[in-house]
Order: sequence, then C-alpha cells, then structure tokens
Amino acid sequence: MTTGHTHDHVFLGSQHDENAKRTLWVVMLTVVMMVGEIAAGYLTGSMALLADGFHMATHAGALGIAAAAYAYARRNANNARYSFGTGKVGDLGGFASALILGLVSLGIAVESVMRLLQPAEVQFGTATLIAVVGLLVNIVSALLLGHGHSHDHDHAHDHDHEHHHAGHDNNLRSAYVHVIADALTSVLAIAALLAGRYLGWVWLDPAVGIAGAVVIARWSWTLMKSSASVLLDQTDAQMAADIRTRVEQPGDATVTDLHVWRVGPQAHAAIVSVLAHPPLDADSVRERLKPVHAISHLTVELRRA
Repeated sequence: MTTGHTHDHVFLGSQHDENAKRTLWVVMLTVVMMVGEIAAGYLTGSMALLADGFHMATHAGALGIAAAAYAYARRNANNARYSFGTGKVGDLGGFASALILGLVSLGIAVESVMRLLQPAEVQFGTATLIAVVGLLVNIVSALLLGHGHSHDHDHAHDHDHEHHHAGHDNNLRSAYVHVIADALTSVLAIAALLAGRYLGWVWLDPAVGIAGAVVIARWSWTLMKSSASVLLDQTDAQMAADIRTRVEQPGDATVTDLHVWRVGPQAHAAIVSVLAHPPLDADSVRERLKPVHAISHLTVELRRA
C-alpha cells in the first residue's frame, strides 16, 4: 500500500475560528432575549410569546452545543487519538441540535393545541412589543451567522465547483437554522398578536404556533439527514464517479475498491484500490486525482494486472 507524504490531519473548515466567534456572540444574544421573552410571556399570558421564549431557550442550549463543538474541535485538532482529526465534531453538534429542534417543534405543537382548546386572556400590546424586540435580536443573529454561512459556501465553490456539497459546515448550519426558526416563530407571534388585538382572532395565537411547529420540524429533519450522512461516512456519489473516471479513463487501470467520505467541512478522505497495467504506479494515480481538490487525505493501493 502506498500513501502520501507525512502530513497533519487538521480538517477544520477555513472559517472555523471566525464561525466559532460568531456563534458565541449569538449564544449571548439569545440567552438575554430568552429570559426577557419567557418573563413577558408569563406576565402577558401570550402563548405565542411564551412558546417563542421557550423555543429560544432550547435554541440557546443548541447554540451552546455548537459553540462547544467549535472549541473542542480546535482544542483537539492535533490529537493523535483521532485518526482523521476532529473535522466531524461540528456534524455531531449539528445532529444534536437537530434533535433538540425536533423536540422544540413537538413541544410548541402540544402547548399550542392545549391553548387552542382552552383559550386564555392575552395582553396583546405588551406581548407584541416584546415579540418585535425578539425578532430584531433574531435578525442580528442571522446576519452574524449568515455571513459565515455564505463564506463557507464561497470557499467550497472556489476550491472545487464540481462538488457543491464539499463546503457545508453542519455546525454553523445548525446554529443558523435555529436562529431562522426563532425569527419565524417571532414573525408568527407578531402576526397572531396583532390579529388578536385588532380583529379579535384570539384563536390565531395558538394556531400559528402549530403552523410554526410543522415548519420547524421539517427543518429539523433536513438538518438531521444532512449531518447523519456525514457521521455515517456516506459516500459522495458524484465525487466517487469523478475519481473512478479520472483513474480509469486512460485505459491502463481499473478501480477495484473505492471509499470516499467527508472528514471536515471542506475536506474528504479517499482510499482507492487500483488494478494497474505497467508502467502505471501509485504516484501516477495520485497525479490523476490532483484536480479533485476536495480530497485532503488520499490513500492509493496498487496491484499489478
């Protein structure tokens, strides 16, 4: 078996440290707003506002997981116990956050149904004001995280436009989805409170809670599938096909076994077993695969035909 020259196994995203700082700022903003919304929800009797506050509380926990994942990945980036580095710690954090997001949607749905069946008095004016402040906090948080989110995609595009999935940071993505979900519940809460105040539609307050729960559950499922595919080393079919084509196209080699999996937000590892005709050697195979920039760790096994 032939491998490349000795190198490190640090497969963290190019924006790792910047994303960690952004996430920490959003955690602090979320905690402050969470306390205010829960207190205001109890005082005003608004189910939409209270649900948004508890929703934000679980998001604060999930965002805390994201921040901890960034810190752990950086601290152990060169730890020899991790064969392929800590690039997937963020995906683990993303999966945990997706589970929390799913539980949040379930809790909001249950509480909203109970309030729909048993309406309660709501102080619409005060509740609306607090919900607007919550929305502003969500917008600021989304702008902070969204900037890093777009940078990750741009970096992936610059390095390998053929493999558009190479640059997803599921840890940042999970934090971003949590913030957007918060913003959605704030918008729905504001709409419901205004309708209740001016149109007398008290039933709309819990009804929008149910609608928001359905949307959040969908986001949770999408994020869960995305992060789980990385944790389970799912093969990037497009990249695998590209590797096979580049190795076999000259007609002097056959790929007999191929493993391609993601080891970081912008990094993949590959093990390529090749049945080769002389004079093809492992270095020549490696040279053919240089254009596949997303491969950060390549192992070539060569057998003579």
